This record gives sequence, C-alpha cells and structure tokens, in this order.
Amino acid sequence: MSDKIRVGLIYGGKSGEHEVSLQTALAVIKAFDLEKYEVHPFYITKQGDWHSGPQLTAPAESVEALAFQGSSESSGEFALQPFFAAQSATDAPIKVSGASASSAPLDVVFPLLHGTFGEDGTIQGLLEMANVAYVGAGVLASSVGMDKITMKKIFAQEGLPQCIFRHFTRSQWEKDNAYFLMEIEISIGYPCFVKPANLGSSVGVSKARNREELLAAVNQAFRYDRKVIVEEFVNAREVEVAVLGNDEPQASVVGEIVSSSEFYDYKAKYVDGTSSMIIPAEIPHETAEEIRELALRAFTAIDGSGLSRVDFFLRKEDNRIFINEINTMPGFTPYSMYPLLWRESGKPYGELIDDLIRLALQRHAEKQRLEYTLD
Repeated sequence: MSDKIRVGLIYGGKSGEHEVSLQTALAVIKAFDLEKYEVHPFYITKQGDWHSGPQLTAPAESVEALAFQGSSESSGEFALQPFFAAQSATDAPIKVSGASASSAPLDVVFPLLHGTFGEDGTIQGLLEMANVAYVGAGVLASSVGMDKITMKKIFAQEGLPQCIFRHFTRSQWEKDNAYFLMEIEISIGYPCFVKPANLGSSVGVSKARNREELLAAVNQAFRYDRKVIVEEFVNAREVEVAVLGNDEPQASVVGEIVSSSEFYDYKAKYVDGTSSMIIPAEIPHETAEEIRELALRAFTAIDGSGLSRVDFFLRKEDNRIFINEINTMPGFTPYSMYPLLWRESGKPYGELIDDLIRLALQRHAEKQRLEYTLD
C-alpha cells in the first residue's frame, strides 16, 4: 500500500479566469514531489463539464495537456475523460474514491480555481458536503473574499483603512442611474475605478476619467456581475503581503508591484510579463511591519485559512496605508506574487505546497471533532 498523500487537483472552471487557473495548475503540477504525492487531475471546462484523469506519473508540460478532453487511449497519461457521466446517480459529486473506480480515496483536494464558481465558496461548499479535506479558505472566507462589497463592509467593521467606495446592483442602476452618477461624482470624483463586485485578476476593471468613460465602465463591469463597485483613485504604490496558516497565520515580507500598464490589469498580470516585482518592497521597516499586521487582521476578520494574498495602496504623498482587497486563492503562475513573497521569506515553492496540504489536513481533522446530529 502506498504511503503517498493522494491529492486531487481541480482546475479550469466556469470563470473569466479560466486561463489563469490553467496556468496556475501547470505551475503547481510541475512543482509537486511525485515521490511524496499521488496527483489526480480534475478539469472543469468553460461550460462547466467535469473531466477526470488518471494519476499523473510525470509533470504536465503544457496547458494544452491539462485541458485535453480526449480519451486515455489516444493521449496517454494526461488524458481527461468525462467525469459525471461515468458515475451512477448514487455517487457523490466529488468522487471520494479519486479519479478512477479502482483508486484509493483522496486525502485532500487542491482547488486551483480562480474567480466565479471556484474562489467564491461554491466549490468549497461542495467539498464540505462531501467531507473532503481541501486547500484554502472555507465557504465563508471564500465568499467574503470574492465579494468586494461585503469584504469592504467587514474591513470597515474591523477598522481597517480603506478608500472611498460606492456600490449598486444592476436593477438599482437601471432604475435610477442618475442618482448613482451624482453620488459618485460628488463623493468620489474622477478618475475612479469601476469593478465587478465578484471577480478577480482585474477582469472587467476600468479606470474612468469622466462621465462618458464611467458609463462605459459600468456597462463593462455588468458583463461579469450583477453588482458593481466604484472606488476612489489613489495615487499610490501597490504593495502586497502573502499570508499562510489557519488559526495562527504568518505574514510574508512585503512586495511591491510596478505595473507595465496604467494600472495592474489582466494584461499586465498574465500576458505581457513586463510588470516588475520588487521583493522586499523598498519601504521603511515600520511601514512594512504595519502593513504585515494589517494583512493578518484582514485574514482573521474574514475567518481565513490556508492562504491569502492581501493587497494595499501606499499613498505616495504621505505613505498612508489603504487596504485594497484580500485574495483567498492567489495565482501560482510564473508572474504570481504569492509564491515569490514566500520564497523571499525563506520558504521555497515545494515547501509552500507541503505547508498548504498540511494546513488543509489539519483543518479537516479539526472539523471532524464537531457533531452535526443530535442523538
């Protein structure tokens, strides 16, 4: 019997960040120690179809291999086959027996999903119902971290410093957009940033410099969510902190993003690769310590677990700190800040993956102490 830890990797997904998830999965699979782990892939298409594959015996070499939907006979060990159709109606949505009927039960699932249906508490709820250990934040923290409006309200309750923001739903906007335009122009002004409330990787984010651009930005944001948030522009440096842990989280060194674009948008993050990361950030020690402390407070405020990246603005004119957001499943792409921050903090990539799996199993074991029925 193998003493390896059996890990199910879920990636892809019905999300505007599907391609980001594939890049993350490719990087993580390449970093897994296959002498220590059995890795079983689960791919979700953009249409929401699930495909499973056999145990990986070597790292995947391309995104195309991860997303292949053919038969195992035609494509070898990286083939992915339809998942749900091959199971009976009595099987659980997440097959606890792993990627094939003959395989041993999975010990833990690593949901490498970003954005909608992956980072918003939905896949976490599915895994909770299946009673499977999984890496990352739980249902509540995931959903709060995904919804920028709810997140900011919780941060306000915690007393964390933030930029001015306003928000509205599609129905509210369609009913009285004149009111919201006036409210934004009076309380925030131009330029301002317009974002879908529930998405990441800067998808659907626009900078508006006047009313015409604001109207276009709101329409763009509504393509991705029924709720939109508008935020004050701050002339600031963008700094980030990686958090790792459960009940006793740790914060990494502080890093700074110097974007190749006007702001750190999707292209700057994942496409052109010309944005630079300064790790550690060249800021005063006292400022860095304050940012790290605020990151831990934000993580605790949403009941975080496993991992998160917390993003801040450091206003140039006076070094005042504003928390921007918390990301409960940051990317592991070649351009990702999260693993680089931990590498600079003395924790290499492989050790980081080990820690995340250990934390997932630890939290799952803690949950098994709870009772859910009255006898």
